[in-house]
Amino acid sequence: MTNEFAGFPPALLRFLAELEINNQRDWFNANKGRYEQNIVAPGLAFISAMATELARFAPRFRALPLRSGGSLMRIYRDTRFARDKKPYKTNVGIQFRHEHGTDVHAPAYYFHVDCHETFVGVGAWRPPSSALTAIRERIDEHPRTWLAARDDADFASRFALSGESLMRPPRGYGGNHPMIADLKRKSFIAIHHLQHDELGKPALVSRVGDAFQSATPFMKFLCDAVGVPF
Repeated sequence: MTNEFAGFPPALLRFLAELEINNQRDWFNANKGRYEQNIVAPGLAFISAMATELARFAPRFRALPLRSGGSLMRIYRDTRFARDKKPYKTNVGIQFRHEHGTDVHAPAYYFHVDCHETFVGVGAWRPPSSALTAIRERIDEHPRTWLAARDDADFASRFALSGESLMRPPRGYGGNHPMIADLKRKSFIAIHHLQHDELGKPALVSRVGDAFQSATPFMKFLCDAVGVPF
């Protein structure tokens, strides 16, 4: 049974800082108890608390407090095709996926902590070509709806759009298209930064929930574009 969320302990950031310096299996195995105590246990409690928050405004998105296969992302890096062979991620990643989402590219809500920053993210990160095409087509066909979502006052006051863009217009769109800056995006994500000192407070749950809720027009647009219910 997951404990009630009381905040992330200060030792979380100390552990991540030391992991950056000692990103080796022997060190991690010797300190795995710290990982369990300072990341896994409070992380699962945070996810459980976020389930209630998401149910208020985004019931199609799942907060799954599981050690494996749930919202808490693996700390183990996939190094099979990477030049960087360090075995561990040096951040905490928590993703709240759509019930129809099968991978990290589907529209989702995201929570991130590392030694340098804490932030929440919303949207579709590097969606596959079919989803990316669908989002671009919806922007092209419904520009006013897109602008209303992108520039919604509550959303825009908290979040900034982020991610890489194409150097040239995507196929089928001219460089003078009024929405060309957004059509060139490879990801449709937005970021809202938090302070590290917020991590230790139970109020972090409502703080993150309020930020996520402000992104409702943006998330609804993306869900409509890729054909899943919001």
